[in-house]
Formats: sequence, structure tokens, C-alpha cells
Amino acid sequence: MSSSREPVRGPVLVVQNTRSGGPGRVGGWLREAGLEVRTLHPYDGDVLPASLDGRPLLVLGGGFLPDDDERAPWLPATRRLAAQALHGGTPFLGVCLGGQLLAQVAGGTVRAEHGTPEYGSTAIRLRPEAADDPLLHGLGAEVTAIERHVDAVTELPPGAAWLASSEHCPHQAFRVGAAAWGLQFHPEADAGRVAGWDRDELAARGVDRDVLHARAVAAEEASAAVWARFTRRFAAVCRG
Repeated sequence: MSSSREPVRGPVLVVQNTRSGGPGRVGGWLREAGLEVRTLHPYDGDVLPASLDGRPLLVLGGGFLPDDDERAPWLPATRRLAAQALHGGTPFLGVCLGGQLLAQVAGGTVRAEHGTPEYGSTAIRLRPEAADDPLLHGLGAEVTAIERHVDAVTELPPGAAWLASSEHCPHQAFRVGAAAWGLQFHPEADAGRVAGWDRDELAARGVDRDVLHARAVAAEEASAAVWARFTRRFAAVCRG
């Protein structure tokens, strides 16, 4: 992938893949950092642009695989934008599905229903490679973030920097090139998001939503401080 970077022009483009999966506190932190944020809702008919034209890209989560084009027919356009970001050195942040999509576009592998599902506040261990990462350096050996996934990245793209793992999911964070990050966890999600999750769906997987919510509330203050710092750093990358 190219390590050169185009000048950033225009707002951060956010691809929201489900009605309940908005940019949350990350969107707020980007705005506080002085960036404009434009959220697109392709599930509701918004058409994704043909070109990024130097605009940073944030792709959020959703209950799809990166190539689940029949259920989410906007995914081919999302993959094209991700490929543009990679080849142009344009800042890219992929969250959950967005991180899996980055891995697949860059030559990695994603598998459905792989490994142990993760829900709620989860300990994320930063690897030694994160020590000089522009976004993750100095955040501590272990941080907490909210998870909600059953699919997983099983093989990172060639040349990717492997940045973080958890007990049940090895590939929690990685970077491709100089300015494209994939995350399995959800820095944008706060405890209130957990309270809105479907109780029956979680119970069917043996998970108690009230317990998840209580744990998320307990971790909220420390988690918010870490991911606000992370997001400010991404904003700095966007500004060049």
C-alpha cells in the first residue's frame, strides 16, 4: 500500500450500516477536535460517493460480513471507498464490520461465527507493536472497550501491524500502511448503547444484558478518557 498521503479535503465521511449503529461519542469527539462529520445512511437510501476526494473515511459496524452484498447492497461501494483510502493514503478507521472490511480489502481473511463471541466491556491488551502507533501509543498495557461480535478477522492482511488482542479474539486492532486502522471493538459505544441491545437476543446466547450494562457503566469513565484521546489522535492524522 502507498505510504504517501493526499491532503485531507472536506468532512469525515461516516458509513453507518444499521439504524442503531451511529458514530456515537466518536462523532462528538471528532467535532470537538474541529472536524466536520457527515454520516451517510445507505441502509435508508443514501448513495455513497464514487470517490473520497481526499476525505477521511470511518466505516462503522453492523450485523453483516464484509461481502454480505445481498443483505447489504451498499457494501461493494463501501469496499471501493476503503480501497481508495488504502491506495491514496487517506485516513481510514474501520470499527467492527468496518475493521473486518478493511482486513478483507487489504488481503486478510474474515470468518463468520468464528471463535467465542464477545459482548460488553472487554479487556483489550495492547501489543508491543502499538508502542509507536500514532493512535494507540501510551494508552497503557490494557484498556477497556465495548464488544459485540460473533464474526472475526482470522488472518491479518500482508504487512499489517498487529496492535491489540483480547482473551477470545486475537485481532482486536491492526494498521495497514500509514493511516488505515481496523478495530474489532467499539470506541464509539457507551454504556447507554449496551442498555438498548435486544435482551432476548442476548439471552439466547447466554448473556444477561443487565450484567453487561452494569459492567459498562463501571468502566465508562476510564474507557471514555482512553477513546477520546484515541479519537483526537485520529483527528490529528486527518488534519495531516
